[in-house]
Amino acid sequence: MKPDADTTIESAAIGAGHDGAAELVVNLRYPNGTVGPVVLDADIGFALLRTCGADSLNELKGHSWRAILESLHDV
Repeated sequence: MKPDADTTIESAAIGAGHDGAAELVVNLRYPNGTVGPVVLDADIGFALLRTCGADSLNELKGHSWRAILESLHDV
């Protein structure tokens, strides 16, 4: 999925969940410039990488937030 005028992924990083399991913290940039985090479990994080055709977290930048929704179908 290519970038659009919608909310986009600004960055992503691995974080530790409350149970010690790895999670993916995705920062979204909204059209008004605000950036906010969304925390995804590991399965959805891997699905997001596949949906975006990304080999690394850095390659998620610029993709639409809608890729997260599409990734839910792959879990």
